[in-house]
Amino acid sequence: MARSGSVNYFFGTRFYKLAFVEFGNPAAPAVVCVHGLTRNGRDFDALAEALSDRFHVICPDLPGRGKSDWLEDPMAYQPPTYVAALGHLLAQINKPVAWIGTSLGGICGMMIAAAQNTPVTRLVLNDIGPLIPATGLARIRDYMLAAPARFASLAALTSYLREVHAPFGALSDTEWAHLARFSTRQVLDPTSEGKTISLHYDPKIADPIRATVLLDVDMWPVWDAIHMPRLVIRGAMSDLLLLDTYEQMLATGAEGYVVQEAGHAPALTDHESQARIKAFLLEQYV
Repeated sequence: MARSGSVNYFFGTRFYKLAFVEFGNPAAPAVVCVHGLTRNGRDFDALAEALSDRFHVICPDLPGRGKSDWLEDPMAYQPPTYVAALGHLLAQINKPVAWIGTSLGGICGMMIAAAQNTPVTRLVLNDIGPLIPATGLARIRDYMLAAPARFASLAALTSYLREVHAPFGALSDTEWAHLARFSTRQVLDPTSEGKTISLHYDPKIADPIRATVLLDVDMWPVWDAIHMPRLVIRGAMSDLLLLDTYEQMLATGAEGYVVQEAGHAPALTDHESQARIKAFLLEQYV
């Protein structure tokens, strides 16, 4: 069962709250799960439950998402800021951790795993690698900029998520409902006396990508500085982790796993993906 918590971090001229949920025994080996650009830590509920018998699993909401505070400066919604906030969480955990990162969460994971004296002992990257193509980034930018500001109902928001996140894979109705439940916030409707539904994140997280000329992102030097065991998961139809990049990552010694009938990024709610991740994390204890 999920337990809620938070840690304060200092950024700019103020302290902000970084919210998280955690599963399992806090005395067990730690696993940190970090979500993608427009998502939140509750995406990992199913995986965290599957790991919680052996691990203490912590799933933060990145700044501007979920229950974490929104930033005053929207141009600060970029990986170095997220890494700084996550560094405070790692300091609170204060022990070695395995890292599971989807998309943006994997970018942050690579940056932290490459740092000197990193606490990261194992790295799982879900559909992200050291070369991120501009075409995939453009697709994400376009759906972010086109996201409705309001939804008439939870059903309408669920339909929206099913469309823009179809590459997550063949999720059940129950799994889509779970994603939708934790993808909402209630806001005052200026046209009426009631409240309406909006997405859970600060719309201004799109400002940096809106203001940037999109080019391929090359993080190979960061990847080359990572020396712990690595598992790379790829959606078979991904437009963010291209097949050539995936194969180059495996050629450097990483393990690999492909999720069929998924693109960017596999939801990791299926038993096969969860079993593969769990086996990788447990290798160090055999």
